[in-house]
Amino acid sequence: MPKIKDITRVLEQYAPLPYQESYDNAGLLTGDPNEEVSGVLLSLDCTEAVLDEAIAKGCNMVVAHHPIIFKGLKSLTGKNYVERTVIKAIRNNIAIYASHTNLDSVHNGVNAKIAEKLELQHIKNLSSKPQTLMQLVTFVPVENTQEVLDAIHKAGAGQIGEYSNCSFQVQGTGRFTPSETADPTIGEQCKPEQVQENRIEVVFPAYLKNSVMNALLQAHPYEEVAHFLTLLENQNQEVGIGMIGELNETLTEEAFLEYLKEKMQLQGLRYTSVGDKKIKKVAVCGGAGSFLIKDAMRSGADAFVTGDVKYHEFFDAEDRMMIADIGHYESEVFTKEIFYDTISKNFPNFAVYLSEINTNPIRYTY
Repeated sequence: MPKIKDITRVLEQYAPLPYQESYDNAGLLTGDPNEEVSGVLLSLDCTEAVLDEAIAKGCNMVVAHHPIIFKGLKSLTGKNYVERTVIKAIRNNIAIYASHTNLDSVHNGVNAKIAEKLELQHIKNLSSKPQTLMQLVTFVPVENTQEVLDAIHKAGAGQIGEYSNCSFQVQGTGRFTPSETADPTIGEQCKPEQVQENRIEVVFPAYLKNSVMNALLQAHPYEEVAHFLTLLENQNQEVGIGMIGELNETLTEEAFLEYLKEKMQLQGLRYTSVGDKKIKKVAVCGGAGSFLIKDAMRSGADAFVTGDVKYHEFFDAEDRMMIADIGHYESEVFTKEIFYDTISKNFPNFAVYLSEINTNPIRYTY
């Protein structure tokens, strides 16, 4: 039976916590990481009703997209739904884990799921994040090069999109003189030495810096390891907010709205009319995505699908692009499927349930 830390480990391999926004509170919110898990309930939100469902299903862990503890708690007296939910979780020994803006940011996360539901093709990030990649340059004796490469690749360096073990190397001559207190692997104290070395260059996610550096220092034969680390401005194709892609066929405005309602299982939606303009290129952002309206327009989107758009923000489309507000809950509810697939793949003979509770606080009437 897996422990809580085993479940969180696979979730964080999928959506690393360092990719969450600074204001966020993703991660393990309640529970002992070393506790064994009897079952996991998956939900968009963690509420008292969801905890009751977890208890009924024999689950002692809830994995949600939205963190129930978002702002700091100064007391636990049960005066609001947040405190009551946390108290109930602790009383019933239920762990609560949230994967929020980190799941929004990864290329196979929330927005990829929306793109999948809409069957978009040729998808890519709408707004990629800079400064999430680092470059490592180091110098290794020729005969030790593969050993060092194997170690840093295992630590996560050299993964670029669908390509693994990526590196660049060029051979040259390294020169050095060990001091009288040095313990050189090659050469003698106080005598100039030269060695045929490979200059190795690799790129890796910045949050893996400690792991990659530890692997390098352990595998490298030298007492002192010459290296350079550089934080890159490159846009990370694996990390970003929102996505954009193309429909299989061009649709009229009316046909696209019907298509959207069918694929996203909507009761209704709010939208801006674009008249006779056809819809082919579609941008998406789960949750509150109005901050990406300008990015969607610059990317040439015919429509932008998101939630929580304010009245004045609809004007920002300037009749050049449809904005379709499908609702916050409706745009993110399918994150449960991401959690299910990730956990079930790693723990195939384990109880994982999709919550049957509709946690959407908004109701519609027509």
